[in-house]
Amino acid sequence: MTPESPSHLARALRRRDWLVSAWPWRALAYLVSTLPIAGVLAVGLLVIGAPLFAALNALLLHGRPPGIPLMLFLAVGSLTLLALAPLMSFPVAVIERWRLGLVDGRPLPTSPWPGLAARYRSAAGWREVAYLFWLGGVAPVAYWVFLVVVLLDLGMITSPWLAGDSNQPVVIWQPIDTTGEAIPYAIVGVLLIPVLWYAVGLLAAAQAAVARWALASPVDAAALREVARSRTRLVGAYEAERRRIERDLHDGAQPRLTSLTLQLGLARLDVPEDSPAARPLAVAHEQARGLMVMLRQLVHGIRPQSLTDLGLAGAVRELADAATVAVTVRADLDDELPEIVQTTAYFVVSEALGNVVRHAGATSADVRLTRAGGDLVVEVSDNGRGGADPTRGTGLTGLADRVAAVDGRLLLSSPPGGPTLVRVELPCRR
Repeated sequence: MTPESPSHLARALRRRDWLVSAWPWRALAYLVSTLPIAGVLAVGLLVIGAPLFAALNALLLHGRPPGIPLMLFLAVGSLTLLALAPLMSFPVAVIERWRLGLVDGRPLPTSPWPGLAARYRSAAGWREVAYLFWLGGVAPVAYWVFLVVVLLDLGMITSPWLAGDSNQPVVIWQPIDTTGEAIPYAIVGVLLIPVLWYAVGLLAAAQAAVARWALASPVDAAALREVARSRTRLVGAYEAERRRIERDLHDGAQPRLTSLTLQLGLARLDVPEDSPAARPLAVAHEQARGLMVMLRQLVHGIRPQSLTDLGLAGAVRELADAATVAVTVRADLDDELPEIVQTTAYFVVSEALGNVVRHAGATSADVRLTRAGGDLVVEVSDNGRGGADPTRGTGLTGLADRVAAVDGRLLLSSPPGGPTLVRVELPCRR
């Protein structure tokens, strides 16, 4: 399979070279290889289905209830079939996953034997049972309908050679007496051959789609909930650790470094300028001042002090005042927000305004903070050139990861020519 070739049948059907490619033959091989499996399953279902249908027919048409032996047979047979279905479906599922590769090159997770009890408890086992009944009950009906259509088309194509027969052949519903009467039917039959080729692909694609849906391992809802809870606990622990580090730096290291800088400044005043110690002392003083600025920036990056002092709306207005473009802030926040939500929203606005300044070429921007139901909605728009692309390193990917960590979502609209709108929805569960 070349890199340009489609990976599965449904996509191949949309290609113009479908009729001259290998895909119709692969679809036909998939359908033909289904026949023995579906045939065996259909016979097994008919053992129970035929007596059940006969009993219902007698009851509805003639009012005769089924006899006790038939009722016992149907009850025991149905229970036995349901009891054995999870076991019989496992080897069928293994074969079907392998056969699916004929028309679908996308990987399908394998399902090793999970144990006898798990076959009856797991959702995957019963999905395979549903596919077993579909393969033995629905697929044969579709195959018979398609076979009848193919036989009718073959009858139309061969009608000119059968027209002179003494039995007076019938094409569809019209008796044929002469070859001239049969030729139009033969032409139509030949023209229908490409349609039948497409029908082969459609039938195989439909069966493959059902097989992929039924045989793919379903998401374990309990495991998914536990992953969500685990992520929530990790985010909470991470935020608590961030706050601890911020508090230790702000209350411990930063005052000591401030005191050290002050002491070095006083020492510089006491040392004459022509003293050999003056220059090293001045260098140490400048380095301490630079380190104090760096530490202040680190503390601000962990949790901005303005967020603690002014709240989210005030901190965002401070960001807007510091921006080099005109920024309008509209905040409609009626109650206190969880701390993790405030921090995430602040950095969303900070990163978005940074992108506006660096990349958008905008002259103005708007920031809106509103509540919608149980969510905080943050919207940052600008009148710039648009065309924002998360793959080009504008910080949007990291921003989306930060938002996703608190179960939020980020939406981006940035057509070429602008405007650009970044919308973030953050759940406010406490």
